[in-house]
Amino acid sequence: MDYPLRHCHGCELPVITPPVQRGKNAYCPRCGTQLYRGGQPSFSGNLALALTCLILFIPAYGFDFLSIHLLGSELKASVFLGVFSLFQSGFPIVAGLVLFCGVIAPFAMCSSVVLAHTALYYRHHRLLILALKLMERLRIWSMIDVFLVSVVVACFKLRDYADIFVSPALYGFILLQILSVILMGRISVRRYWEKWQSESTYDEANGENYCSHCHLSQNNHEFCIRCSTSLLPGKRNSIQKTWALLTAAAICIFPANLLPMSILFSSGKRLEDTIFSGVVNLIQLNMAEIAVVIFVASILVPAIKIIGLAYLLIATQFSAHSYQRQRMFLYFLLKWIGKWSMIDLFVIAIMLTLVDRGQLLDFTPGTGATAFALVVIFTMLATTQFDPRLIWETENKTTAGDVYE
Repeated sequence: MDYPLRHCHGCELPVITPPVQRGKNAYCPRCGTQLYRGGQPSFSGNLALALTCLILFIPAYGFDFLSIHLLGSELKASVFLGVFSLFQSGFPIVAGLVLFCGVIAPFAMCSSVVLAHTALYYRHHRLLILALKLMERLRIWSMIDVFLVSVVVACFKLRDYADIFVSPALYGFILLQILSVILMGRISVRRYWEKWQSESTYDEANGENYCSHCHLSQNNHEFCIRCSTSLLPGKRNSIQKTWALLTAAAICIFPANLLPMSILFSSGKRLEDTIFSGVVNLIQLNMAEIAVVIFVASILVPAIKIIGLAYLLIATQFSAHSYQRQRMFLYFLLKWIGKWSMIDLFVIAIMLTLVDRGQLLDFTPGTGATAFALVVIFTMLATTQFDPRLIWETENKTTAGDVYE
C-alpha cells in the first residue's frame, strides 16, 4: 500500500506517513520533530474545551484571586489591577508584557479555536487562515501556568508580612490552566486544514515542496494551494534577525541583573534588590525552594537562551555537520523554557497590588524590571525567528525516511 509523503517541518526530510494508532505519535526519523498524532481527532471536544476556557476567563480574571490583611486593611489582587498598577508606576513595557502573556494571548488562543470551528462550519477560508495563524503563533506566549507559579512565589514572599487569603477566583485560574493545557495538547493546525480539505484530494500532494503552515506537500508554487501561505524557502533573513534580537537581549541582560528589580520599604528602611540579591535574601529567610525557582527562571534561563541560541547560530553559519540531532533538541528546549523567565515579572505585578503605597510596608518595581522585560521579549522573539531547518541545510533531503512512533 502506498502511503502519502510528507515533508518534516523541522528538517525538510520527505517522510512516508503510514497511519498511527490512537495515543501514539509519529516522529521524523532524522530530527525527532513530531509529525502527526495517531487516531481520529475529536473536533467537538476541542470546541467544548475552548468554550469552557472562555467561560472560566470571567471568574478567573473578573474577580480578585488573592487578598491580604496588612496593617488593619484588606488589600486584594487581580490580574487587571496588577497591570494598571504597573502602568501607573511608570513601567508600561512590563505592564504591556504582563497583560499580553497573562491575558491577551491565552484568551486569543482559546478564541482562535472557536473561530476555526466557525470558519469550518461556514466554509470561510480567510477566517480559518486568521484563526489558525493565531493558534500557531500565540501558543508560546500563553502563560497561565507561569502566572500560577508566580502566585505561589508571591504568597511565600508575603507570608511573613501579612495574612494571606485565597479567593474562589484562584480555583477558577487553576481549572482554566488544566483545561487550557489539555486543549493545547489536542489542537493541531494540520488537522484543521485536513478537515477543511484533505491532502488526498490534491493531485500534487506528494510534490517536492511543502507548506510550513498546513504541512501540505506540493509542487513549486509561490503560495500554498490550500492555505495561501507563502512558500518561500525558510524564514527570510532568519540568521540576521535572530542575531539582531539576540544581541539586543545580551545588552539588556546586564542592566537587568545589575539594576534593582524591586524596592521594598519596611519600617522606614529602603531595601533594593537585584535578581541575585533577592535570591540570596530568600535563602537567608529559609525560602530555599523559592530561591531556586527565581534563580533558575530569572538568571539561568535567560543565560541559557542567549548562549544556546548563539551556539546554534554559530554552528549553522559554519555549516557544522555533527550533533545536528542534539542541536535540534536544544532548539526545542530553548523554545519551551523561554516563557518561565516571566515568573519574576508576574510576581512584581502581584506584589504591587498587595503591598499598598503609603503604608509602613511599601513595594515598587525597580528600573531593572524594564530591562528584564526587554530580555524576555528579545529572547522569545529570537527563538521564533530562528529557522531550525537551517541546522539540516547541508543534509541530503532527496531520500525519504520512515516515521518512528
